[in-house]
Amino acid sequence: MLSTPEDGRLESGCGARSTDEDRLPCGSSLFLKLPEDVLALISVYLSPRDLCNLSLSSRPLCSAVSSSEKIWLSQCRRAGLPPPLLSRWRAGVRSHRALCRFLSAVSPLLGLWVHQNPELGNVVFVLWGFLSVVGCRVIPQELGPLGLSAGPLLWTPVFEILADAEGSPETFFLHGREADDSVYPGFVRSIHPDCNVLLLEVDTSHVLPRSFPARENQSTKRLYFSGTTVWSARAPSLFDRLAFGDRRRLLDLVAGRVRLKVPRNLLTAPLFPPCTSSTSFDNEEALLEERRSVLIKMHKLSGGRVDWRGDELHSCATDFYKKISDGDGVSRLPSVSSATRRWNFFSVASYFRDGFRQFIGKPRSSHVSSLVLENGDSGISSETKHVQLQEFLMGGDTIGLSLCATKMRLTTYRAWPNMHDNRFALYKLPLQLPAEGQEYAGLWGGSFGWPPWHSSEDKPGKALFFLLLSYEEVDGHLILIATKILEGTHYVLHPNGSAMFIVKVQEPSPDPFPWETYVDSVPVEVKRTYAGEGIANGYGFRFPGSKPGSLFEIQNGHLAFVWKESKSVLTIQRLEVEDLLKKGERVPSLPRIANFAYLTKSYSNVFAGFPNSSSCSSPPRFT
Repeated sequence: MLSTPEDGRLESGCGARSTDEDRLPCGSSLFLKLPEDVLALISVYLSPRDLCNLSLSSRPLCSAVSSSEKIWLSQCRRAGLPPPLLSRWRAGVRSHRALCRFLSAVSPLLGLWVHQNPELGNVVFVLWGFLSVVGCRVIPQELGPLGLSAGPLLWTPVFEILADAEGSPETFFLHGREADDSVYPGFVRSIHPDCNVLLLEVDTSHVLPRSFPARENQSTKRLYFSGTTVWSARAPSLFDRLAFGDRRRLLDLVAGRVRLKVPRNLLTAPLFPPCTSSTSFDNEEALLEERRSVLIKMHKLSGGRVDWRGDELHSCATDFYKKISDGDGVSRLPSVSSATRRWNFFSVASYFRDGFRQFIGKPRSSHVSSLVLENGDSGISSETKHVQLQEFLMGGDTIGLSLCATKMRLTTYRAWPNMHDNRFALYKLPLQLPAEGQEYAGLWGGSFGWPPWHSSEDKPGKALFFLLLSYEEVDGHLILIATKILEGTHYVLHPNGSAMFIVKVQEPSPDPFPWETYVDSVPVEVKRTYAGEGIANGYGFRFPGSKPGSLFEIQNGHLAFVWKESKSVLTIQRLEVEDLLKKGERVPSLPRIANFAYLTKSYSNVFAGFPNSSSCSSPPRFT
C-alpha cells in the first residue's frame, strides 16, 4: 500500500534503492532528462498509483514526481472535473498534487444514489461543488406546461465533503433541519473506489495527549492508491454490529451534540457554482470561497466529536434521558450526586443502554441482514453477533459522525438493489452509458399525458417521474428496462424499483402511434418502435401486473410508451441532472438523520409540507 503524506515525500521506499542506477547514463537518469512537458504527457497514461510506483524506483524520480505541478495537473484533468474549475480550485489548495488527492478520493461518490423509502422516491445525486462534492436530494414534485426546460427542479442538500488546503477529504457535513437549516460536522472514514453503499455511522477515536504536536494529529490523513481503499483515515467501526435501536438513537444523540449553526449571511449561499456564464461564476466565487473557509474553520474549532470520558459521558446520557422523559412520558431520572458522577465506564454505558431498552419497550432486534462485505464478512447477521454498547464505546474516548463508502455484494432485481430498512444507507445505481445497440441507456425523466407537459385548469401540473433505463440479456434476448426511481404524486401508485415498462429491442411493434400531431400541431415523426409490456394494476402494490404496449422513439429525442388498451402514454426525455440542480430551487431539509436515509416506510409525499413545493396530482391508474 502506497501513501503520499503531507510533507510531499512518499513514506515507503522513497530513496530506499540507493544503488548505482542513479549514476548510470540510462534508466531513470535519462527519463529525468526529458522536458517536464513530455513527462506530463506520459503521465496522462498513468494512474496516481502508477506514479507512486514509478517514484519508488529512485530518489530523483521521487523528488521529480512529487514536485512537478504539470504531472499532477494532468492527473487532475483525468478526474472528470470541468476544465474551467481546475484553475479556480487550484487557488484553494497547496498544489495540484493536493488537488489530485481530493479528486481521486471523492470521485467514486459522484452519481446517483437511492433508498427504498419513502416509496415516492429518495433520489440523491452527488455532484461537484466548490472544492467539494455535494449530495442533493431531488424532491418529488410536479412540472409546469413547459416541462423540465422551464420549471425549476426542487432539491435539498443531504451532505457535503470539503477539501482543505492539503486536499484532505475528511471534512464532512451532514445537512438537516431543526428550528432552521443546520449542519452537523463529522469525518469521512473510508471511500472504496468501487463503492456501492454509503453509510452514515458513529465512530470512536482516541484523544492524543496534549504534549503531541498538532501535526501528529493529522498523520492519519493519507491517500492510498492500493486499488482497494482510496481514503482510509480510521480503523473499521463496530457501529454496524450494534442493535438497530442503539444505532438510531446514538446517531440522533451525537448529531444533536455536534450541531453547528451556519452564519445568516452564508445560510442561503450557493453550494456549487452555476452552470451558466463565467461572469455569473465570478460574481459568486467570493461567496463560495467564503462559505467554504468558514465551514472548514467551524469544523476544526468544533472538532465534530463528543467526549465520552468521565463526567462528559454521564452528562450526555443524563441530558438525553431527560429529553426522553419530557417528550414521551417516561419517568424523570433521579438527581445525580457527585459520587454517582464517578461511575466507571461500564456502569454508565450499561445505564445508557438500559435506558434505550426502556424507551423502545422491546428487546433487541433479531433482524438478519444479507448484505455482505466484499471480503465475505457480514454486518449484522444474527442476534449473537450484536455488539454491546459498552464494547462499542471502549473503542475510543470520543465519538462522532462518520461517512463510510464501501463495497458490498448486493442482489438486484431489474437494476434495483435489494435493500434493508434498518441501515442508514444510500445505494448507488450504476448508470449504463449509451452504446451501439443500447442507445437509450441512462437517466430519463417525464410525465404522463399527451402532448408532453400539457396542462389544464383542473390539473395545472403533471407528476415528474425519473426512470433509469438499462439493458439486460434474458434467455438470449436483449431487453430494455425502465426502472422507476422517483414519482411526484400525492400518494404513490407503484413502489420504488418498479419496471414501468419492458421492451424487446429486437422486436418492432406493429401498432401505430395514436396521435398525429406534436406540440403546437407539429406532425409526429416516429423513428423507431418496439413491442413490450407496461406496468398495470395486478397482484397488489408490491407485485403489479403488466399489459401490452409499445415504445416509440419520436423527434426531439423523446421516448413515448403507450399502453395498447387504455392509450395512456408516458413521455420521457434524457436528463442532465447536474445542470437541472444548478438551475433548480433549494428547499428546506428533513430533520438531520432522516435527511440522510428516510427509514420510515411512507407511501405519501413526506416533502409536501415545504414552502414553494407544489401540490401533486396522480397520473391515471390502469385498469
